[in-house]
Amino acid sequence: MPAMNYIAARGKGDPNVEGSEYKQSIGLLYAIAFTIKMSKKGSHQIKGYFDYVVPPLEGFWWQEGVQGIDYAHKENFAFISVIRLPDFVTREDFEWAVKEAETKKHEDFSRVEFWTYEEGLCVQCMHIGPYDNEPETVRMMHDFMTEQGYQLDISDERLHHEIYLSDARRTAPDKLKTVIRHPVRKI
Repeated sequence: MPAMNYIAARGKGDPNVEGSEYKQSIGLLYAIAFTIKMSKKGSHQIKGYFDYVVPPLEGFWWQEGVQGIDYAHKENFAFISVIRLPDFVTREDFEWAVKEAETKKHEDFSRVEFWTYEEGLCVQCMHIGPYDNEPETVRMMHDFMTEQGYQLDISDERLHHEIYLSDARRTAPDKLKTVIRHPVRKI
């Protein structure tokens, strides 16, 4: 996976808890994403802009001192929530969108950052079902990578990555679609 730019917000804690840092970060990310998308109707014209659909929410997850993810202890999660930025959005456009959102929403957006991440070589799989059932999909991914001559390469720089193709607020848990991506390296 090549380098890509994102709107990002970092935090800690169980994402399922009402009012959690995770749930707050989602609101911040979407406020910036839609400010950029709707810039076409305002005075700030982004060079190279074309109309687009806001990409899905994504999350990079880890737990200090744990190799992989321990789903039984979500209270120990650390995360970077992200929404991918179109390639035409510059850091200056992003900074404009943050100021614009702060002015319009009267909220603090200091947790939001312009983040570039190069994932490199990965294995990924579409997980269908509840998030709590992800370990089964992850086991299949790890079996596949081993069969193909690769090993897991999660580190402080290379993280467990999820791309949420379904809206958990509107989709039955057994129908949720989540792309799970793990960094790998050749054995």
